[in-house]
Amino acid sequence: MTTRIVVIGMGYVGIPAAALLADVDGYDVIGLQRRSKRSGWKIDVLNSGKSPFEGDEPGLDELIAKVVEKGTFRVTDDIDILKDADIILIDVQTPTDAQNMPQYVSLREVSKNIGQRMKKGAMVVVESTVAPGTTQNVVQKILEKESGLKGGEDFDLAFSYERVMPGKLLEFIVNMPRVVGGITPKSTERALEMYSKIIKEKIYTTDTLSAELAKTIENAYRDVNIAFANEMALVCESLGVNIYEIIELINARHDRHMHIPGAGVGGHCLPKDPWLLRFGLYEYGSWKIEPEFISVARRINNHMPVHLSNLVENALLARGVSVHDAKIVVLGVAYLENADDTRNTPAVPLIGSLQTKGATLVLHDPYVHQWEFTQHEIERDLYDCAKDADCLVLVTKHKEYFDADLEKLKSIMRTPIIVDGRNVWDQKSVEKAGFEYRAVGKSGIKR
Repeated sequence: MTTRIVVIGMGYVGIPAAALLADVDGYDVIGLQRRSKRSGWKIDVLNSGKSPFEGDEPGLDELIAKVVEKGTFRVTDDIDILKDADIILIDVQTPTDAQNMPQYVSLREVSKNIGQRMKKGAMVVVESTVAPGTTQNVVQKILEKESGLKGGEDFDLAFSYERVMPGKLLEFIVNMPRVVGGITPKSTERALEMYSKIIKEKIYTTDTLSAELAKTIENAYRDVNIAFANEMALVCESLGVNIYEIIELINARHDRHMHIPGAGVGGHCLPKDPWLLRFGLYEYGSWKIEPEFISVARRINNHMPVHLSNLVENALLARGVSVHDAKIVVLGVAYLENADDTRNTPAVPLIGSLQTKGATLVLHDPYVHQWEFTQHEIERDLYDCAKDADCLVLVTKHKEYFDADLEKLKSIMRTPIIVDGRNVWDQKSVEKAGFEYRAVGKSGIKR
């Protein structure tokens, strides 16, 4: 007997999840994607058996081609397919606004669409990251209102968060422990049964609220640790010490693992999930408590692209160049190395800061083709970009930058300056090649 699964949202979570499930015997999977100018093109690309991602995604291209050819995976914009679905996965974006409040426009819309169409006995699984309490207080209530059915009796509902990362989408789904929390033991068991067919590691079962908390606290924990590393990088810059040497000395102890500083924190998770945790506490907690670490960490991490801009300005002044007259090449606009994902990339505030200062900017990225944030073209040839440039500022440590020819770059630049936001280049080598050098945590602002 065939089980029909609908995965709503063909993004970095929905696509690999759908492809993996479509490779399971007895599963027929349909991706549901809105046909908009921004992302509707994914429908045709996926139905042709190709991946829409430009970055390196081991195994994904081959898996999509396989399940499309097999006839167990296809994508549509027809929401009426929800009527026949046995299992429905929700993988839509859940961003926060400028006031750090969750924006559940897509989540509410798809929950309403599901509720109006789902059959009795269906199972819905929320994979989108949400504030603790959202699955039952938002999604379940909408489903029940629109369907007239009762959650836990007429349909099953669970929350199971993803831990994917661009560049390792399949690996992190298959080989990473999973957490599943249902609104009833039966809901949990049904979700566990499905995930056990594609996940090789242990699957932990709990209730829905605990699963939501595990996701948001996990990412808040990482964000706080990165913020500490970033603040200590600023401390080391001020004292003229290399933070990476300090981290090596600390981490020489086997039970220490200090994180790595950098140009800023991006992606769909870390910049917003701590705020979702905070919102859930305020919205559904029995008393109000302000989680102070979250706010402090977010402030520090948000400051790093601005600090990078200040390093650029300082290096230019050291060579007698005003930032207002400078041509600056931004290396990398994706938030993560060797990927095309630009969500919440630190390049945005860096570019904004440099533009405010009057700089002329050129953007380079080997993986990002289109970017809605800016009117600038994303250039592909590093050396064409560097001609007559006054500064190269590195945001993303794409593998292509590690092998850059420093001698060639110096020969074609107007002012040889490198500002390294990701510890890609060795300071001695860069300075030996004749560059003015600044780097987060290594060579800070010079007075």
